Amino acid sequence: MTSALRHIPNIITVVRVLLVIPTAWCLVEGHYVEALVLMAIAGASDAVDGWLARRFDWVSWFGAALDPLADKILVGVLFITMTVEGVLPLWVAGIAIGRDLLILAGATIYRLLFKHIEFAPTLLSKANTAMQIVVLLVLLLSLCGFERLSPIASAIADPYGFWLVSALAIVSGADYVVAWSRRAAAESTADSQRGAPR
Repeated sequence: MTSALRHIPNIITVVRVLLVIPTAWCLVEGHYVEALVLMAIAGASDAVDGWLARRFDWVSWFGAALDPLADKILVGVLFITMTVEGVLPLWVAGIAIGRDLLILAGATIYRLLFKHIEFAPTLLSKANTAMQIVVLLVLLLSLCGFERLSPIASAIADPYGFWLVSALAIVSGADYVVAWSRRAAAESTADSQRGAPR
């Protein structure tokens, strides 16, 4: 029974990935309340699966790899969909998605050069993803047409939410570039020393 329960965080993560399609569809069709509910469920599931994995030591390699990927799929698809629908400025989506593509390219190059990589999200990266989810929720709330809440949400998302998401994307992306550049330099030095004649 215990061995079966330890898969719960992974199941929740997979469900979060599956929620991407109906959430994007609701957004395209103009069902903003439904999209907001699905996005809220997806965002909450991110916290729940992480808490369960830590609390009961249900940590797995699969979950550690899939969890950040699920977040990126959710955020990336919604950023693209909202940009196409004219809800989100292209420059915001460009910065956010460009940051992830830069990190992916860097990780790929590092893997090719040094054959191994241990990739774990930093605190800045986690804050970046969390802020993206919050801003997406606020932006969806602004579209729902609620008499009192939607205008407030709209004023928060644009411009403050857009600025904050973009700033965090740039800072966290730069942090990755600096950290992994230093690590690559250290690996290169170590490889040179190992290959040097004694």
